[in-house]
Amino acid sequence: MSHYNREPIIKIEGLHFYYNPQSERPVHALRGVDLEIYPGEYVAIVGHNGSGKSTLAKHINALLRPSAGDVWVKGMNTRNPAHRLAIRSTVGMVFQNPDNQLVATVVEQDVAFGPENLGVAEDELRARVEWALGVVDMLDYRHRPPHRLSAGQKQRVAIAGAIAMKPEVLVLDEATSMLDPEGRESVLAAVRRLNAEGTTIVAITHAMHEAAQAHRVVVMEAGRIVMEGPPRCIFARVAELRALQLDVPQVMELSYWLNQRDPTFPSDLLFVQELADEVERRVNSRGQL
Repeated sequence: MSHYNREPIIKIEGLHFYYNPQSERPVHALRGVDLEIYPGEYVAIVGHNGSGKSTLAKHINALLRPSAGDVWVKGMNTRNPAHRLAIRSTVGMVFQNPDNQLVATVVEQDVAFGPENLGVAEDELRARVEWALGVVDMLDYRHRPPHRLSAGQKQRVAIAGAIAMKPEVLVLDEATSMLDPEGRESVLAAVRRLNAEGTTIVAITHAMHEAAQAHRVVVMEAGRIVMEGPPRCIFARVAELRALQLDVPQVMELSYWLNQRDPTFPSDLLFVQELADEVERRVNSRGQL
């Protein structure tokens, strides 16, 4: 994705953050993070527990403010309290546990809650609720109580509530980690659709196969960014990722292992279909792998 002549929608410079800064043992959670995210990008931020990725996510919509350094959202500095409302209208967030985000007794009321508080007119409000539920494929459940839904359905309703605010950036903070594979895939399908329609996505995740779907992967360790680049380039660095106690997508792992056995086999295959095509091509040309 080319960024020439484009301004970043999120710009982070020299970001440091301490939890409990006044205590005897402050926790230095972010240590000089620099990052730019551009309109329409899908960026995955990965790292094991304690690497700082969720702390970074909370800076993007001013839930946390820097101990040092700066975060700008569309040119607005998150340190300035006057910008907070505009920043949170620009950046929507979806967290790990949807039960903490659902506020109403009926799905469509829950999705309407945010835009209603922004003073969106009735006709526009109805249109937004319809659109947001359509994006996450939950229109058939609009009259259901949220507590009767599965975890995956609840998370899709939480995403609908966030996107009904029409944010330009959607931050997903481990938003699929509590879901079963089917629920996870349905949420990811909704996220891909939003991104295709122009929403900037920032996904904090443990799941490397999810990160593989992003345009760019940012790897964090001990409060710093230690790798950054397209998924194919990042996940090809198998030994380095293992040293950081991180997994590699299974297809890449198999591709890497096959390359160790046969150096002519590509080591950077990321998706099942790519691997299947390569194996089929070799079988057809040589009669063997």
